[in-house]
Amino acid sequence: MKKNQLDGLLALKLVADKRSFTAAANELGVSPPAVSQIIKQLESRLGVALLSRTTRSTHLTEAGEQFLNQAGPALDQILVAMEGIGDYASRPSGLLRLNLPRAVYPGYMAPLISSFRQKYPEISVELYFQDEETDIVAHGFDAGVRLSDTLARDMVAIKLYGPVRFVTSGAPKYLKKAGRPDHPRDLLAHNCLRIRFGNADIYERWEYVEKGSDFSVHVNGTLIMNDVFMLVTAALDGTGLIYSTEDSIADKLKSGKLETVLDPYAATSAGFYLYYPRRSQVLPKLRAFIDHIRESNYLGP
Repeated sequence: MKKNQLDGLLALKLVADKRSFTAAANELGVSPPAVSQIIKQLESRLGVALLSRTTRSTHLTEAGEQFLNQAGPALDQILVAMEGIGDYASRPSGLLRLNLPRAVYPGYMAPLISSFRQKYPEISVELYFQDEETDIVAHGFDAGVRLSDTLARDMVAIKLYGPVRFVTSGAPKYLKKAGRPDHPRDLLAHNCLRIRFGNADIYERWEYVEKGSDFSVHVNGTLIMNDVFMLVTAALDGTGLIYSTEDSIADKLKSGKLETVLDPYAATSAGFYLYYPRRSQVLPKLRAFIDHIRESNYLGP
């Protein structure tokens, strides 16, 4: 069925129910002459008059009554569906799907999501934890969270918090046994715990800054994992050194369970951003989340 045929059916149903072209036009958001033209086109395709029009009244012909008796229930369902989708587009509701790295949840996203859910109980939130880069559009996410360095240029980005500092750290017992590196090149003599993001390459080029210039060190080690929290656990056990954002291990540093090394060479990033595709219209559920971020004035750990 062509779109204009469906338009004609709905226009006919509304005119019959309201007995007014003007009322039907207001419902459809078009002019009364447009409604009249749509119905005339439908009558022309069917080869029969469906409405009897006078200067004072409008009513169904016998053919029109028979037609709507059969098609009316289906049209009622369509109208209810149209009204429902209108509500969906005008108020925050539905499922908000977010893609984010594991490390940003405990310190930043957890309290933000909690307060958001209390404020908007009609919105369900799905958090999909994924450390590697992904195409959020292709995988059906409303938005994602990533470091500024990895954002695609065709995305709208809203800063969550930052700057973020990247630190190298280890447990005191490991540092006592293996010694503290004085320069990033000394990492070549250390057991560096590395992470693999999904099916991507192992992250083994740790980045540093010296005299304003960025450089990286290709590290090695005896343990590779695909979970950042398990990697931290291994570091706590004294297995080796890890490379992470400072905020993600802040509690371990404060308690003394981990200690940073190479602080003069620590690199920084602008921070973490919420990002989503450029669209002519942002759905209310995502708009509500964006507004909540701005209203919360929470700049992260």
